[in-house]
Amino acid sequence: MIRYTIKLSQEEVNGLMAIINKGSHTTQKFRAAYILLNCDEGDHSEKVTNEQISKVLKVGMRTIDRVKKKFVEEGFEAVLERRPTTRVYEKKIDGDVEAKLVQLCCSEPPPGFAKWSLRLLADKMVELEYVPSISHVSVGEGLKKNELKPWKVKGWVIPPKSNGEFVANMERVLDVYKRPYDVNNPVVCMDESPKQLISAGQLSVPMRPGQEARVDYEYVRHGMVNIFMANEPLKGKRSVEVTEHKTKKDWAEFIKKLADEQYPEANRITLVMDNFSTHAASAFYETFEPEEAKRLWDRFEFVFTPKHGSWLNMAEIELHVLNAQCLNRYISTMDEIKREINAWQDSRNNKGGKINWQFTTKDSRIKLKRLYPSIND
Repeated sequence: MIRYTIKLSQEEVNGLMAIINKGSHTTQKFRAAYILLNCDEGDHSEKVTNEQISKVLKVGMRTIDRVKKKFVEEGFEAVLERRPTTRVYEKKIDGDVEAKLVQLCCSEPPPGFAKWSLRLLADKMVELEYVPSISHVSVGEGLKKNELKPWKVKGWVIPPKSNGEFVANMERVLDVYKRPYDVNNPVVCMDESPKQLISAGQLSVPMRPGQEARVDYEYVRHGMVNIFMANEPLKGKRSVEVTEHKTKKDWAEFIKKLADEQYPEANRITLVMDNFSTHAASAFYETFEPEEAKRLWDRFEFVFTPKHGSWLNMAEIELHVLNAQCLNRYISTMDEIKREINAWQDSRNNKGGKINWQFTTKDSRIKLKRLYPSIND
């Protein structure tokens, strides 16, 4: 085993002391200076073993040996400066390989896998001989550059292509949304959504400084309720009703309250809603006497969103706000959910929050051109 002996000149000692005592230097330079000073076996220095230096400086024995070797073989300056790296990394993904990666990522995953993962893509790239080898990190960089995320799937209601019924109903809704505010003929959007009544399996831990609130992931289910939402976008007004069920009768009674309590002075109410089987004039006749049913039916103009076009219903936006601001927590009883929703409704109505709808028929004919039937086919 080669033993390296360090004997520093006074000038070298002074230089090393200057590094330790003043100036801004890298960690590597500080460490090398301390090691050399402690390894010095000159006439005016006490001999210190590598074991002692390792214990005092908290560095490994091999590090000490490397510093001593470099000092003896390459000199004082070389041991203090980090050698510049000259390694050249081969680029794993060029334009051709990147195109193949994108094509592969957009294809169906192999049998037995629901989605592509980075490692699965890397293995498949090698299997198909696109590259001799590649890491999942390199694959991830290629996907990030092309904004691809194969591990994420977003649920979406996709309308069929070239569908005359869809575009006809869509343009009808968009025309209604262009109407100016009219107190005698308000445009009201209506939607509904189920909500579970649940309570936590264990007591929650409240938030405190340095710790988030903790809610047990187990919960106890106490049934379901239905939430009816009606909002008038141009007025910034919404009305919410909680019912035990979601039947024609429940819907008809909600619409009656809407007409008689929310808009008693309106001559006619334009009601935009999804085309569910419960949303029909027949519900009035199955719930009320014929005279009352006809009176209610005459008060409304029904405008239905197309199938797979619930995003056109502005009441859906209000339901998302309600869920995010009020219902995104454990609520166990119908009385409690009614109280919380009424408080939310009053607060939001007092603020007069309106929906600034921007999507128009002109936009639809450009952005959703694929949905329009081609008359030349």
